[in-house]
Amino acid sequence: MSFAKYFSADLIPALWSSTREGYSINNLARDLGSGVTVGIVALPLAMAFAIASGATPEQGLFTSIVAGFIISVFGGSRFQIGGPTGAFVVIVASVIARHGYEGLVVTMLLAGALLVLMGIFNFGQFLRFIPYPVVTGFTTGIALLIVTTQIKDFFGLGLTSVPSGFLDRLAACANALPTFSGAALSVSLGTLAIMILVRQFVPRLPAHIVGIFFATLATWVLHLPIETIGSHFGGIPAELPHLQYPAFSLESIRVLLPESLTIALLAGIESLLSAVVADGMTGKRHNPSMELVAQGFANIASALFGGIPATGAIARTATNIRAGAYSPVSGIIHVITLVIFLMFCSKLLYHIPLASLAAILTFVAWDMSELHRFKRLLHAPKADSLVLLITFSLTVFVDLTVAVQVGVVLAALLFMKRMSEVGSVCEVPMGKESDTLPDSNYNDQIASYEVDGPFFFGMAQRFIDIMQFTRTPPKVLIIKLSHVNHIDATAIEALENVIQKAHRTGTTVVLADINEGVRRVLHAMGTKALVGPENVCADYPSALFRAKCLVGAPAQSETTATPRARQTAPRLTMQRP
Repeated sequence: MSFAKYFSADLIPALWSSTREGYSINNLARDLGSGVTVGIVALPLAMAFAIASGATPEQGLFTSIVAGFIISVFGGSRFQIGGPTGAFVVIVASVIARHGYEGLVVTMLLAGALLVLMGIFNFGQFLRFIPYPVVTGFTTGIALLIVTTQIKDFFGLGLTSVPSGFLDRLAACANALPTFSGAALSVSLGTLAIMILVRQFVPRLPAHIVGIFFATLATWVLHLPIETIGSHFGGIPAELPHLQYPAFSLESIRVLLPESLTIALLAGIESLLSAVVADGMTGKRHNPSMELVAQGFANIASALFGGIPATGAIARTATNIRAGAYSPVSGIIHVITLVIFLMFCSKLLYHIPLASLAAILTFVAWDMSELHRFKRLLHAPKADSLVLLITFSLTVFVDLTVAVQVGVVLAALLFMKRMSEVGSVCEVPMGKESDTLPDSNYNDQIASYEVDGPFFFGMAQRFIDIMQFTRTPPKVLIIKLSHVNHIDATAIEALENVIQKAHRTGTTVVLADINEGVRRVLHAMGTKALVGPENVCADYPSALFRAKCLVGAPAQSETTATPRARQTAPRLTMQRP
């Protein structure tokens, strides 16, 4: 039975498209092996990200189970593995600290709704336009913040609470350094060393699970006096997530909307980035719209079942592919693996030391920081380097929400600046496009200018400035638009200001070489009527011929006019749409 007919052409989950042509026992075996592998990898990460976010370890597992299942079933990438990630640690911890878990639930519901709308309206294509310096800036900033939030558990410091501010947190940890625990530090460094060695010499093994296994074994056998999941959280209940009904008001929506937008943007960016990485590793193509819709549903469900924000996880998705995954069924099996651990092995999770989870998060933060890329971007053009440093500084010293919002605005400003530099407004020398029509006697009476490139608000003021004639205004001003494929309302307003000023000084404006799309816009906006239909010409030679007629020159005879002019003279104006 095919389920594809129940979905629009753009919103078909990868599960249906990848299995509708057949699904063999061999494919199931591949998905089974990869699903179990990535489930084992996801187990410590889900708990570590939840604890670092100010939530409980079971809430991280609930997120990987609920959100991971929905992302695998409804997502647009056949290899995507969803769950909590490092990108959310800072913003989730901030929301929980200020508004409690109830506030986080409202934030996730709003973010989920935004993601669904982004997918339905194909906003995935716009998220891909966020510049690399912006993404690198807040990714490296998040990595640094994650490391600083783990200092307490990494060193086993005697702090009852850790300040939320970056500088305050560093100061508090520095003051508490004399209280460090040798046992906790040994476990942290040991876990870190094991993960580095496993990645270096046995890369096929999941480094996180090997590190946490030996750390837990050492803590249990040696009876080390350090905090564990059991001593700190009272253990993990062996139960599945259950539906919870949130309570929220319009006031809470208003207050939490900025954080919701940040979570939606982060989830969208990271999930699509993960899907792109998966495409590069497999040669497949993901559906960005369906992926965003699935991410939205996943975050809504995670909120309703006691989880935290989720998105596509790059490391887990890459692990899934390397383990031989064939379809999203591997993601479903990864969820089943987590359910088995939660239901039958929760007592074993009781003994996991927090110091080992801090080492895992430090390891993950190093991976996500990509310091080599950060250093490389410092040698990029000054505008890109400045955007990188501003986004990074705002992430670390101010707030991730502010950093994302400012980063997006900076990206837009940088794009507009560069697009305005691509376009130009220049004078067209008389005689450039015709050898017989132009005459030096007309140089003071006819002025020709050409707009090259997209004519939008970034170029509007420059166009007006160039049209400020310091000499005697010409009798005819020709504006050539042949290379303008796009014009916006601001540019039209600037064009009409120039036309109106020209009319006041006795100058007639003639428009030439307008493509079909721009012609329709000018007609709809009334610009064509302002110029006069007779002064809208099909091409530049026709515009020159019209200009000579307007300055009072005798019309060229059939023997002296160029063949081009004779062909175009009868069609000086554009046809009505």
